[in-house]
Amino acid sequence: MNDLIKNGELRDYHGFEWRVFEFEGREANVIFPKEPDYLKRWIWRAEFLGGFDTVDVEMVRRGYFLVYYRVSDMYGCPKSIGYMKKFYDFIVEELGLDKKTILFGFSRGGLYSVNFALRYPGIVRALYLDAPVLDIKSWPGGLGVGLGAEREYAEALECYCLDRSSVLAFRENPVDRLCELADDGIPVVTVAGDSDRDVPHMENAEHLHNVYAERGMKQLFILKPGCDHHPHSLDDPTPVCDFLCEC
Repeated sequence: MNDLIKNGELRDYHGFEWRVFEFEGREANVIFPKEPDYLKRWIWRAEFLGGFDTVDVEMVRRGYFLVYYRVSDMYGCPKSIGYMKKFYDFIVEELGLDKKTILFGFSRGGLYSVNFALRYPGIVRALYLDAPVLDIKSWPGGLGVGLGAEREYAEALECYCLDRSSVLAFRENPVDRLCELADDGIPVVTVAGDSDRDVPHMENAEHLHNVYAERGMKQLFILKPGCDHHPHSLDDPTPVCDFLCEC
């Protein structure tokens, strides 16, 4: 194991070894399963490590590594995807992990996960998207039926080199490229609440579900009745984990 990882701060993650270290000036995390999967498969939390993590914990129990690299407040912009690829190259080489990762995109993590998969489809095994943001106009913009978030919207526009006028013609959101994602054949789990006021499912997750359904692509879609943006995930992670383990 690379000294950078081995000498990282030791923490506990639900009884599993958790190493926190710095990679190229950003926080990096690796959580080790007690008995690694024979392919050394792994999941990658794009954002909010430890939040609503029933699926994460169960996947680690099943032998998957869990990693997280902090590129927060960049909203999945091209520069952030470049940072993620450098971390991917490092972690796969140093830990001998499977060449294909499973990305977990919770909320704004959906922007990172889908944009990474669109740029590097050959190294993405599957996606698990939970109440995912797939259009910055929907969130944080609030230009549809959602509440929006003013500070985050200003940050996102800056990250994408857009303004409040040019964003209206922007066609590089994940929601604009879902046919490409389907054509790449990447299986997807999508979980969303039908009463989400922050990231309305009809402006985000529903589009992904419909494109995959129309094209007969492998997917699992779970719409939670009466659920707002929180809580994420499922109390019983079995359906999601079983799907991902078959990918």
